[in-house]
Amino acid sequence: MEILPLVCVFLLTRCGTTSADGTGPVVINMVVNEENDAILPCSLGTRSIKRELFDWKKDGHKEVFMYDKGSHYNKDRTGQDEQFKGRVFHFPEHLESGNASIVIRHTKVTDSGNYTCDFPFHLPNRRSHIVLVVGAAQEPSVTNLDQTSDWALLRCVVRGASPKPRVQWQDRAGNIVPAEKPQVSERGGIYDIVLNTTVTKTDHYRCVSTQDEINHQTHAEIFVHFNGAAPKPSITTLGETKDGVQLQCEVHGASPKPRVQWQDRDGNIVPAEEPQVSERRGSYDIVLQTTVTKTDYYRCVSTQDEINHQTHAETYVPVHGRRKPPTRRHRFRSQTQQERSRRQHVDSLKSRRRDRDSNVHWSQKEDDAPASPSSTTENKTTTCDL
Repeated sequence: MEILPLVCVFLLTRCGTTSADGTGPVVINMVVNEENDAILPCSLGTRSIKRELFDWKKDGHKEVFMYDKGSHYNKDRTGQDEQFKGRVFHFPEHLESGNASIVIRHTKVTDSGNYTCDFPFHLPNRRSHIVLVVGAAQEPSVTNLDQTSDWALLRCVVRGASPKPRVQWQDRAGNIVPAEKPQVSERGGIYDIVLNTTVTKTDHYRCVSTQDEINHQTHAEIFVHFNGAAPKPSITTLGETKDGVQLQCEVHGASPKPRVQWQDRDGNIVPAEEPQVSERRGSYDIVLQTTVTKTDYYRCVSTQDEINHQTHAETYVPVHGRRKPPTRRHRFRSQTQQERSRRQHVDSLKSRRRDRDSNVHWSQKEDDAPASPSSTTENKTTTCDL
């Protein structure tokens, strides 16, 4: 029997063909999302079937659609199953070319099953076999039910899913997060699932619902933050060796895990040893050591990108007995004192010059004055000490 697989593509369904054995009819597997239309293919070749009878059934007994020489369930025929009334139609314009396909409008999960198309009065008997899966896949909903400073209880709810989904909690890296036993309820092939988990560290968590039968996966995400911002690091000078001065930085109780670096006063990264990291229930302690070889200010910087947090501690390290460089404030004060001393010296020189000029002026006056008889010899010569 000829199959019409292309119609599946037009209706956004997924099709595949298998054969139960080498002699039986080909089985067509179809998947369609709920509320979409599904076209079930059936054909008797290329000859007209207007005067033929063909009968569609579900699961071997439910009457889906029957056509008999122009009479059918949507016209004047009775006996159609209530599930399909007003929802199943054939293609009258294609009967002339042997097309006995039907379309099921607005599919429901309960439409999933095995469908057969029979030409009972045709010899040899012709039959097509379709396995239809109608999938319902709602996006999960996630909730933070309760939270303390140490843990948070998260809940994921998946409702109205068919076929039954596989539900998991994952962290941002895609690692599976251990969870409680799922709570599952089923009604008419439709599943509701509740899955709880307890997390202990700041991260993005997602609930993932996977339906392998219909090749479908969806998820919802939630961010959980614990008040574990790293406190200010502590710095210890371990001592001086032939290689330089050893410094140690310690960061305790940080969550999420911080990135710790040594930097000099200009912000350049200072090479350091491999950090020593310990973790307990999502809280991190980190020790980072470095050896410096020149006098400078050094800082240990702790950065937590996930929570946009950064803190640091700073220390001054003199190497090989070098004096501590003045701070900016001290340098400014020193410059001010030097300027004041320079001005005082200049003022002193100016004052001495004025005094010298004054003495010379008065000496010249005395030389020009007439000498008295008693002092002619003594006043002829005046000595100025410059």
